[in-house]
Amino acid sequence: MKIKFKVQPYQTDAVESVVDCFSGQLFNDNISYMIDPGSEKGKLALEEGFKNTDLQLTHAQLLDNIREVQRRQNIPLSEGLNTYWDAEKNKATPKGYIAGCDVNLDVEMETGTGKTYCYIKTIFEMNKRYGWSKFIIMVPSIAIREGVYKSLQMTAEHFTEGYGKKARFFIYNSKRLHELESFSSDASINVMVINIQAFNASGADNRRIYDKLDDFQSRRPIDVIRANRPILILDEPQKMQGNATQKALPEFNPLFILRYSATHKVVHNRIHRLDALDAYNQKLVKKIAVRGIQIRGLAGTNAYLYLESIEISKQAPKARLEMEVRLASGEIKRQVRSFTVDTNLYDESNGLDQYRGFTISQIDYNKDAVEFTNGVTLTAGEATGDVNEDHIRRIQIRETIKAHLEKEKQLFAQGIKVLSLFFIDEVAKYRDYDQPDDKGEYARVFEQEYEALRDEYLSELAIDNEDYRKHLAGIDTGKTHNGYFAIDKKTNRMTNPKTGARSVDSDDVDAYDLILKDKERLLSFAEPTRFIFSHSALREGWDNPNVFVMCMLKHSDNTISRRQEVGRGLRISVDCNGDRMDHPATVHEINELTVVASESYQDFVKNLQSEISDAVASRPKKADEQFFLGKFMDTEAGKVKIDERLARQIYRYLLKNDYIDDDDQISAIYIDAKANDTLEALPDDLAPFAAEIIDLIDSVYSEAALPKIDDGRKPKTNPLNSNFEKKEFQELWNRINRKAVYRVDFDSKELVGKCISALESELRVTPLQYTIHTGEQKGSITDEQLRAGDSFKVTNTKTEQGASVHSQVKYDLLGKLSEQVHLKRQTIAEILTGIQPAVFGQFKQNPEHFIAEASRLINEQKASMVIEQLQYDETADSYDVDIFMASQSKQDFSKAGDKLKRHIYDYAITDSRQERKFVMELDTSDEVVVYAKLPKGFLIPTPVGDYNPDWAISFKEGSVKHIYFVAETKGSMSSMQLREVEKSKIKCARKYFDEINKRIADDNVKYDVVTDYAKLMDVVGVR
Repeated sequence: MKIKFKVQPYQTDAVESVVDCFSGQLFNDNISYMIDPGSEKGKLALEEGFKNTDLQLTHAQLLDNIREVQRRQNIPLSEGLNTYWDAEKNKATPKGYIAGCDVNLDVEMETGTGKTYCYIKTIFEMNKRYGWSKFIIMVPSIAIREGVYKSLQMTAEHFTEGYGKKARFFIYNSKRLHELESFSSDASINVMVINIQAFNASGADNRRIYDKLDDFQSRRPIDVIRANRPILILDEPQKMQGNATQKALPEFNPLFILRYSATHKVVHNRIHRLDALDAYNQKLVKKIAVRGIQIRGLAGTNAYLYLESIEISKQAPKARLEMEVRLASGEIKRQVRSFTVDTNLYDESNGLDQYRGFTISQIDYNKDAVEFTNGVTLTAGEATGDVNEDHIRRIQIRETIKAHLEKEKQLFAQGIKVLSLFFIDEVAKYRDYDQPDDKGEYARVFEQEYEALRDEYLSELAIDNEDYRKHLAGIDTGKTHNGYFAIDKKTNRMTNPKTGARSVDSDDVDAYDLILKDKERLLSFAEPTRFIFSHSALREGWDNPNVFVMCMLKHSDNTISRRQEVGRGLRISVDCNGDRMDHPATVHEINELTVVASESYQDFVKNLQSEISDAVASRPKKADEQFFLGKFMDTEAGKVKIDERLARQIYRYLLKNDYIDDDDQISAIYIDAKANDTLEALPDDLAPFAAEIIDLIDSVYSEAALPKIDDGRKPKTNPLNSNFEKKEFQELWNRINRKAVYRVDFDSKELVGKCISALESELRVTPLQYTIHTGEQKGSITDEQLRAGDSFKVTNTKTEQGASVHSQVKYDLLGKLSEQVHLKRQTIAEILTGIQPAVFGQFKQNPEHFIAEASRLINEQKASMVIEQLQYDETADSYDVDIFMASQSKQDFSKAGDKLKRHIYDYAITDSRQERKFVMELDTSDEVVVYAKLPKGFLIPTPVGDYNPDWAISFKEGSVKHIYFVAETKGSMSSMQLREVEKSKIKCARKYFDEINKRIADDNVKYDVVTDYAKLMDVVGVR
């Protein structure tokens, strides 16, 4: 499969920000010059070269353009073309020529948002608008170089379709100088990718770029490069601040320099900003969850315990603990088990003394904690007692597999392959060639933990998840994990990558080639590899979009920030067709990166958010009048400058609604209101500029806007909250929780007659059809057509009907229909013998379709007749409150929105966008006291199957006619869009609730089907 690329507005904005800085530059391509022929011998073969047109704009014009771009994004205006901001010195510094070029433009884009795509597109757009064709992409490491080259390959077809031309690209190599010759002599778009080590190091190979070379006609490669006046694109320029690189840049004689990074240390002219807050809040990257592991000592004991999680079951919550157990053989082994309150771990360990006194006294699913009678408390993710590094690594591997399986179960049906990535310090931990099976410690532990968890998942998977069950059971354990490391060419064995003397980055091309070559293949379900082990030094080469779980099985160090680590998995995922999973309504439901850390959740989150906060330090901090004054807003009538009056009105709006605090900083109230789409309306004078004003407010830094980093274990539980105990809900629950049975009497002959009539008028069986395509090979075939399987064309298509492929199969027609409609064989025989021979004759044309359609029509008639005679009788039994806590850990929390105020649970697990909207309206309605998404266990028996209503709602007394309401929400009320079985169940439910109202004699419980909150209020009747 191929990853598909599409035009995205935020990336287009980044491209236009750069290109518009040169507005007024005339289009001029193919500016020719004579390439330096070098030696006397070389003069016999003079060649014409093509260089970039010089800038025709004055410094004043350029600065005006840059400021215009900055204004439209509310970025601080550049003081001068040659002024830059030194983040380390925290001051602006005037300087003449920076790196030999007086035009330096900075583009800030968060990791994972596609900055490589953006500057490649910028290359094409610059060529289209201005004719420039010579570009050099400069990178700080082998890792990034190989990634950029792969991106150029992957996007080539996409940009050819968009711009009608191809770019020629290559990696600079001093031993392949013919490519440099072509770079100069070719008139089309040419892109050279070069890493800084190729020109700023002192080795003989690296110095060749500055030497006169015999194999290059006694010319210096750098002279040939500089004659092209190339446009330099620096990828991660903050890593190129060394003296050697800075001194070398002028040697390239760049026309201008574009600098792309998520974390600029030195800012020249920032023309575009898409920082960590923008990327997260605009849902352009994955959200983050963390599973932390904390070690704590217990005084006076070496009892090993690890609390993996708290699980909610139908009976009571359980603590999933890992502990030591004495086996019958006398061997002591660590096992993971689930325990309830009052469990004595001494007994469970078969008499290990260290567990004396460890009896579970409380399991708190709200705090995710378990307490013991000896006073010890553990929270999820904590390990205590005899814990060493090997134990922590095993726990990390187990947690990674668990997180992977949970995510995979959710995404498999959507065609999204889940990948998990382990970073390790040395190959021997994964592949140990001194062992008989070549498996290292981590590979061995992985297989042990994977098989145990896989078998557990297979035993718990719901019946309706059969496809995923088959997929999971069909993957061989040994093939589902793989190592991506450098290969020693002599021994053909994995080896640790080479790293530079002063760098943690790998300089090993072979290792990156392995990873990048498999990038797209790994996204296919046909490829069994789902778990990847790679060297920590290779981190920058890994940016596969479908990495959903990351685990750092390495020693902690200070050379890599947490932002760098999580950056490898932030890209938005793709499905098996290569389409991005970026629909605004579901992007963060699907795209969540789980990081399994070797530190506590609190520590990891605190440090990560601190790094994000530091990275957005350049944002304004206060939303006061002064901030808004002088800003421009785009309107249909043109630009509007915010004057003192408008600035004061905006400020008052924020103040009045508590959207700013006493220090004029954006408050959490604003952030929450915006997230929930409940912002107060702007005053009339400001209403025409609402979108622009909100954008301005959003550009102010707010601690409350930092990404919400979930605890990766927490979403498994959805506890009942205090709303459940409210008298309004308890009174509603007591009215509807009584169980009932139904009885029905109907005339069998009447049913037979109605079924015959329905079959004769509506039974339409589709005959089996065969389509025959005739084709011939195309006249001229390109290599591209052959590779794409496009070398033949269809000349004729013919559709024919044929006999049933099952014509030799003997069917028990009466038995099949009797089984599917729950009627006696004799009744089915009466129906079939009563229909016209022509109708029954359709059976031969397609037996399977005949049985399916006949069953449907008979069931519909049966339901219609039964419901007319249906009666409900209450029993002495009632539903226990336990049904509200049953199967909590099996819920798909990707369908849960924000924490709610009036719901009996903290979250509502919804089935559709329609339901999500309905929840938000219920939760913010003044008329609603409390409401509940009814649990799956609350069932009303009907002749066509058990029925589970959606919602139970209690209203404020006096606000509506019906205080209590049980609702079924449907996206459409059209009977054409409701299946017959659904309609039948709804009719039965109406009768059921009619019986309830007869019992309680106050007619306060209402049941109906509604499409939205407005329809609900129509039905309950506002007083």
